[in-house]
Amino acid sequence: MKPRELFTPQNLRHQCLATLPPTVHALFSLYFSTSASQSACDQTQPAITPQKLLSSVQSSQWHFVKQVSDRLTPSLISTALSALEKRPELALEFVTHVDARCLDTRTSCLALTIVSRLPDPKPALQLVKRIVGGVDATVKEVFDELVSLRSRSGTKSSIVFDFLIRACCEMKMGHEALECFDMMKEKGILPKTETCNSMLSLLLKLDRRELAWVLYAEMFKLRIKSSVHTYNIMINLLCKEGKLKRAKEFIGWMEGLGIKPNVVTYNTLVHGYCSKGRVGGALMIFNAMKAKGIEPDSYSYGPIINGMCKEGRLEEASKYLGKMLEVGLVPSAVVYNALIDGYCNEGDLETALSYRDEMVRRGIRPTISTFNLLIHAMLMAGNTLEVDNMMKEMGEKGMAPDAFTYNILINGYCQCGDAKRAFSVHDEMLVKGIQPTGVTYTSLIYVLGRRNRMKEADDLFEKIIGKGICPDVVMFNAMIYGHCSNGSMERAFSLLEKMDQFKINPDEVTFNTLMQGLCKEGKVEEARELLGVMKRRGIKPDHISYNTLISGYSRRGDMNDAFRTRDEMLSVGFNPTRLTYNALIQGLCKNKEGDHAEELLREMVNKGITPDDATYISLIEGIGEVHKSEGNGDS
Repeated sequence: MKPRELFTPQNLRHQCLATLPPTVHALFSLYFSTSASQSACDQTQPAITPQKLLSSVQSSQWHFVKQVSDRLTPSLISTALSALEKRPELALEFVTHVDARCLDTRTSCLALTIVSRLPDPKPALQLVKRIVGGVDATVKEVFDELVSLRSRSGTKSSIVFDFLIRACCEMKMGHEALECFDMMKEKGILPKTETCNSMLSLLLKLDRRELAWVLYAEMFKLRIKSSVHTYNIMINLLCKEGKLKRAKEFIGWMEGLGIKPNVVTYNTLVHGYCSKGRVGGALMIFNAMKAKGIEPDSYSYGPIINGMCKEGRLEEASKYLGKMLEVGLVPSAVVYNALIDGYCNEGDLETALSYRDEMVRRGIRPTISTFNLLIHAMLMAGNTLEVDNMMKEMGEKGMAPDAFTYNILINGYCQCGDAKRAFSVHDEMLVKGIQPTGVTYTSLIYVLGRRNRMKEADDLFEKIIGKGICPDVVMFNAMIYGHCSNGSMERAFSLLEKMDQFKINPDEVTFNTLMQGLCKEGKVEEARELLGVMKRRGIKPDHISYNTLISGYSRRGDMNDAFRTRDEMLSVGFNPTRLTYNALIQGLCKNKEGDHAEELLREMVNKGITPDDATYISLIEGIGEVHKSEGNGDS
């Protein structure tokens, strides 16, 4: 054997296999045989010519295209695409069957220029998203490639640039969309009105209002005509900014330019007025729309009904629902939910349930919000049995409780003082993979405080912090309330210090709770000092702050201090409440000053404040004490 022949693949294979154990020998034999067969296969594969590829595409031999896809080069694909310039539907089918890894930026852009000629814009938009969504090219590089292709073809069409911007908008790439807009301006290419509308809509969704106004001004500068859609977007923007008067003026401006407002224009204004609590203004817009011969739709009625429900105008809201039904409009679940919520807030659960039944009769499927509203109302009314039935009904309808449902249940059971059930629901929440929120834990801490289980509350609080959940002011207030209620004032004040560590600002509820805890222990002077701390921290004391002090002084019989605090309360603009009068009357009666107490009762009634049982009990007890002392004096 010649020296050169020693290093042939065959000899190397023979030498390797001869020295290996049988098992490994078999594995290597398989490897060598597979490699040899693959090598032979590669040698037998025919070359793919542009003519062969084009012929396969034109005859729709997609199985062949898929088979050779991994061997296609951008050059081969570009050649085929160029020949399909007048057959965009076939070019689209072709690039759909080609492996995306075979397409470079230039080839992809060539495909886009051809596919963009289709009457349906969707395929071109999908193709742009595929190009832009890749990691190989930036939006600027894609833009530059499209400019180059446009220059070589000599076409004046700008449609591909519009598709590029619209794709960026659909992908929420606001910066890139505006970058394309600027590059188009530099090249003297004007985007279509619809493209500008896409950018304006995106900027509105991203809450980039200032940029939206800049873009709108650019449209005027470039003499890009505004459509009714453009004006609708800008009216919506003005409504979000709270500039309702200007938004309303836009309608007159539109009409002056010969652009007729449509139902969306008026609906946007109606929604804008209702969202700011101005239902009266919304009704004026609603009536003006009808006067112009534009028929309101479901979106016209929805915000008005919702707004009326929020204002407690439930009868009017019900009438507007009736008007909807009269003209053949189908109310949405949102409309029914607004009415259900309104009646639940009024404590009229019967009517709320009747609306739930009505929506079912009309074929409108109740949403998870529908059930959540009803469950909350039932819990507040103490109807736990009905809650169980409602949960069962949800399950029968294939509706799983969400985080809101669980929070409503936990909060409801906590309000009822049923800690066992509240924690049982919490455990179920965890089993189902729904993570409790700060709201969940605040409710649980609150019920533990009510049940005098502050050791458990403290442990839970530390566990929450350990989980990385940052407690908010409401959670801290629940903890402080629990410790104040259970006489742990030292721990309550340590939590106030902890709030500062977490950089969470206490509010008036925090200090009122601490004041109530101190007054309960008879430390009214210390409570009064907190009034000054509040003011120094920029927290304005409210009527509860002053009533707490008045109650504290009255319980102790320090009526001069109680009345001095009442006068201070009046001087800062707070009128006495029933609680103020009850505390003062109770203190006067305790000091056997029945005449003065009766004077306060008359003053209370004259001010339109109705006395309650606590008022009369204090007076009766006070009169009883007076008679008892008089009797003792006679004897």
